[in-house]
Amino acid sequence: MSTHRQLIALAALLTSTATLAAPPRLDPLFTNGAVLQRDRPIRISGDAAAGERVRVSLSGATAAARADRSGRWSVELPPLSAGGPHRIEARFASGVSAAANDVLIGDVWLCSGQSNMEWPVKQALSGAAEAEGARDEEMRLLTVPQKTALTPQRRFDEAPSWARLTPETAADFSAACYFMVRDLRATHKVPIGAIDASWGGTRIRPWMDEAAARASGGDADAALLALYRRDPAAGARRFGEQWGAWWRERTGEAPGQEPWRASDRLQWRPLTTIAPWEQWGDPAFASFNGHVWARRRVTLTPAEARKGATLSLGVIDDLDQTWVNGVGVGSTFSWSQRREHRVAPGVLRAGENEIIVNIGDSWGLGGFQGPAERLKLTLADGSVKRLREGWEYSVVPAAVGVTPRAPWDTHAGLGTIHNAMIAPLGALSLKGVAWYQGESDVGVSGYDRRLLALMSSWRRQFGDPQLPFLVVALAGFGKPAAQPADSGWAALIDAQRRAAAADPRAALVVATDLGERADIHPPNKQEVGRRLALAARRLAYREANVAAGIVPVAGARSGNEVHVGIAGTDAALQSLSGAPVGFELCGERQESCRYATATLAASAPVVVVQLDGKPATRVRHGWSDYPILNVVDDALLPLPPFELPIKD
Repeated sequence: MSTHRQLIALAALLTSTATLAAPPRLDPLFTNGAVLQRDRPIRISGDAAAGERVRVSLSGATAAARADRSGRWSVELPPLSAGGPHRIEARFASGVSAAANDVLIGDVWLCSGQSNMEWPVKQALSGAAEAEGARDEEMRLLTVPQKTALTPQRRFDEAPSWARLTPETAADFSAACYFMVRDLRATHKVPIGAIDASWGGTRIRPWMDEAAARASGGDADAALLALYRRDPAAGARRFGEQWGAWWRERTGEAPGQEPWRASDRLQWRPLTTIAPWEQWGDPAFASFNGHVWARRRVTLTPAEARKGATLSLGVIDDLDQTWVNGVGVGSTFSWSQRREHRVAPGVLRAGENEIIVNIGDSWGLGGFQGPAERLKLTLADGSVKRLREGWEYSVVPAAVGVTPRAPWDTHAGLGTIHNAMIAPLGALSLKGVAWYQGESDVGVSGYDRRLLALMSSWRRQFGDPQLPFLVVALAGFGKPAAQPADSGWAALIDAQRRAAAADPRAALVVATDLGERADIHPPNKQEVGRRLALAARRLAYREANVAAGIVPVAGARSGNEVHVGIAGTDAALQSLSGAPVGFELCGERQESCRYATATLAASAPVVVVQLDGKPATRVRHGWSDYPILNVVDDALLPLPPFELPIKD
């Protein structure tokens, strides 16, 4: 066994030993101040020595269990109605006991997604005043720390804790989640626990378990991830080969002529400072978002090149794909993580060695973040080759497009966030899930399949096939359209709509009209929370008389018209500030789309779109990054962007 693998095995053994020797305890979800779901079986879990017996009591009910080989145990207790406070007590065979006081029984909501779910109360509209007014003894908040793992974890690496709602705890909590549960607390008068597990910039795939990723087209990446778990260097090399295949397909370059194998074909300029490229003083990079090649050559003796090494590149914002002598050695997405890429034995060579880095940035600062002293090649004997100067750069044409992401990627990988932030929640009973994510998946096809797979997998984990999901349709962001045009933003919203329509226990919550043209994080989270609460009352609390939003059902040709049926209301629709706008008819090609005249039926929720004698196979609405949505129900909730086939 190699020294590297021996170290991994020793670390695993030490971790296992530490786990088995850990003191008996309750999981952090079941500690002081917790809220547990009412009217559902109560599943409580924790740690103990392997094989140790534990007896758990709550409100007169008891259950016993024995810890498994990894030191995990769980029990199930009968449902309780809303109320409290209660006390959980766990007594272990070793004579140790653990307890949780001030435990309430009520409704537990899990809120998850990317930055618009993570966005805190203090940065919402009137955030300081909203936080100052946040006081409620029977509302509890829990924020899951942002962590990743390559395999599902049964314990949190960093334990979260419940906190009573106060101005201090509210200020940094998810605004959309808080405003939703605040409204639900006002209408249902039961204790509420809100769990925020969100992370800005993340795609949906890291939030899915591996089975869900496979079910939605991720078999190849799952196999690559398995290789990476066994041998990180081999996985990095394989991904480098896949990245190369993508590059050749996009550019038409022949094998052997790619920049990481034939870099002299590019035009290079000296990189005079190791700092974000916005700080170079070059007007072309003052607000540059895109990709850049970086190159550095280093000379090694035969002895230095004989073994492996570690290539340190400091922090790179956001994404790097790195090669050494044409071999992929690492790929990382992060705006804060230092790049430490292992260079396997056999990659380095005596004489000149070439390091090539493809650096990508989509927002904010980009490139090497410095300081320059962090850039180095550490050889197996401990000696260091400093790389703080001597770099060159070459800009990648924008037409190449968005580069691939590795399945172990923090923000776009396969299950990496689920493993560390969702899996440790175990089989916790929930009232429902609020999901606000999708911005990072714009332009990545198949979002509806991925969302359906995620909902299915979370229901399996939480042991509730009827678990409600509230899906927030993205807020508008970008340039309004003056003419029909393609929109990845609208396509993502339509994929969210299709997924919700295909799942009877899901609801679409439209936030598109709440967007800001130049701000991807619109501050009006109060209205997002209000609409989430309305959808929750309709779907999770089964209040039939609550208006929760409208969605299109189908478009059907009728003479010289297309009738678009609308669900979510029985009443006629209304249009704000004049006639309905933003409706289009399309043929088979994007270029055939044109604006169409639309009216509203007088006595039914139907939009009538006038045919114009040209070929029309699709009808769509609000197809823009920043659309105007003026068709609403009687609660002023808007019709979302959509595209439907026209049926005969």
